[in-house]
This record gives sequence, C-alpha cells and structure tokens, in this order.
Amino acid sequence: MASRRQFISSIPAAFAGASILSACASAPDPEGYEAVAADTWRTGPLAGVEGVALTRELVHCATLAPSSHNTQCWTFSVEDKAIMIRPDPARRCPAVDPDDHHQFVTLGCAAENLVQAALAHGLMAAPRFDAANDLVRVTLTPTAAESSPMFQAIPSRQCTRGDYDGQSLGVDELKLLERAGTSNGVRLLLLTDRPAMERVLEYVVQGNTAQLADPAFISELKSWIRFNGTDAVRTRDGLFGVSAGNPAIPTWLGDIAFGWFFTAKGENDKIARQVRNSAGIAVFVGAAADKAHWVEVGRAYERFALQATVLGIRNAFLNQPVEVAAVRSPFAAALGLTGLRPDLVVRFGRGPTLPRSLRRPVEAVMV
Repeated sequence: MASRRQFISSIPAAFAGASILSACASAPDPEGYEAVAADTWRTGPLAGVEGVALTRELVHCATLAPSSHNTQCWTFSVEDKAIMIRPDPARRCPAVDPDDHHQFVTLGCAAENLVQAALAHGLMAAPRFDAANDLVRVTLTPTAAESSPMFQAIPSRQCTRGDYDGQSLGVDELKLLERAGTSNGVRLLLLTDRPAMERVLEYVVQGNTAQLADPAFISELKSWIRFNGTDAVRTRDGLFGVSAGNPAIPTWLGDIAFGWFFTAKGENDKIARQVRNSAGIAVFVGAAADKAHWVEVGRAYERFALQATVLGIRNAFLNQPVEVAAVRSPFAAALGLTGLRPDLVVRFGRGPTLPRSLRRPVEAVMV
C-alpha cells in the first residue's frame, strides 16, 4: 500500500490554471466527482436493513478500506451466513507487490471495516483466513448492535498524503493508537523521537530511489494515476491527484508532466519534509511472514487508522523500505527486528482533510 505517491503533489502550481478546464459547468453535475465522492463516502441507516440490502451495506463499508494504489484488489461473495473476501488477480501490482503481500494486507483492512459495520448492524463478525482457498471467511452471527466510534469513523478515514502540522501527540493519544494497532499476531512500533524518525527516513529514501529507477514500477504507478475528476469517476479507482492537494489537469497534460516532474530528488525532498512535519511513524510487524499474518496486519492497521480518525489524526503510508527487498532486511535490522519482516510503515499527525478517493460500486466487487 504505497503512499502514492506524491508525484501528483510534484506538479508545480504553474499548472493550477488547468483546473479551470474542469470547472466550466454552471451547476453541480450529479455524475461528477463531488456527487460520486459524497455517495461513496457515506454509510446507510442502521435500522430496518436486512437481507440483500444488509449484505450490500456491509460490503460497501468494507470497500471504504484502503488498498495499494487504490486498486481495490478484492471481491466479495456470500456463502452460508458468511461473507468471503478474495483477492482479485486482475488488480495485482506485480512491480510494487510481487509476492501479493499488500494484496492480503488489503483484504485484512476490508475485513476489519466489515467487522465494525457488522456490529453496528447487530451482527458479530469473525474473520478467519482460509489458507486452502486463499480467502478471508467472515462468519456472521446475531448479537446486540453497537455503533462504535470506529464504525462511525469509517466514512471519514482517509490516507492523507499532504503535510501535517509538526505537533506532537499526547501520551494518551499514543496509547490509544498503540492499543488499536496491536494484536496477538501483530506488533506495533511507535516512533516519535526525531533521531528514530530520521533513521526510518534514510531507508524510505533508499527504497524510493530504487523504485524510481525501475521502469516497471514507474509504468505500473502511472497506470493507476487519475489526473482529474473525470478520469477518477470513469474508473472509480486509482490515485486521484487532487487528493494529494494538487490541481486537476487534463490527462494529456498529466502524461507529459509525469515525465517532467516525477524525479527521485523531488520525491525524496518531499518525503523528507513530510516525515519531519509528522508527529511520528508507526511500523507494523507480523509475527510471521505469511498470508494469514498479512491479513492480521491489515486488520491491525485499519483499527489504528480508524482510531486515529476518531482522534482527528491523519496518516499516510511510507512503504518503500518494505516494498524493496534489498532494503527490507537492513531496515528490519535497524529497527531491532532481525529475522522479522516489517509489513507497513505509516507516518501520522494532524493535518487537513483532502478530497476523497473513489470506490467502485458494490455490484462491481460482488461475485
């Protein structure tokens, strides 16, 4: 689940005028970006929903989870009082995620959203990874309904790829984040002292530099960038440039600008600035490097992200040092994790709300 990537925030303000091209309509477009985003990032009623409508609502909430490049690499099906979450091989990212690590983390994120939504609708959800079939089976049984703060945070959670205010968090806030992001199979390292954050930054820059020297990575990343609202609505996936605080620009101009401005130096400078204006860095570490634990890492991260949202705290991925195999082991050793695989690297802090990424409709992910 890369940050991703802030090429989009490398486009100079000189292109801001291009956004005028997308603002000519005299009235809001019911099928435009703003309307689709509002419909995407909502939750339905908690009472009177049952049967197929309830299943659709639970799946909708699950799809509001994050995914690498916003690929939404999942499918959902219903079987015997359970919802199955499977990886979608058509949405793999082999350059950034050759062993499907991020894909199974993503399934865990979706499963955790489903857990929170099910409880709000009077169902106890119990996710279990089925290794024989490479899926997450979420069984559902009736229970007393509870609309938790984490459930209520689902439509507000976002990966905020902008600058934060540089202010520290309180001890109690850090404890809540640590509790949310830790489980029996997942360890969470919270790094808030500046020397430790600078050490992490060194490995993020190493990983980022390696990725930007890889033509396959660049081609894959570019294929998921949506330079304007029209493209974002057309696909309802990918990395929407405006979500990183940049102007909407025509696709043809974005294609040209990508080659001009997406450089290792520019990206590394931006990453350094954003690490230094963050309150801290969270590193999620599974107890084993297998798909079951990757799913658990995804669930732990999503709880962390939802708890952060409840507290008004933003977060964004800095996964370069876990995505590049040659950097991953030295990075683990620098953290005192020799023999373990760090799974996710996340910066966090307080910052502004940015425009939302989109999601495909439920019917597109149900099989």
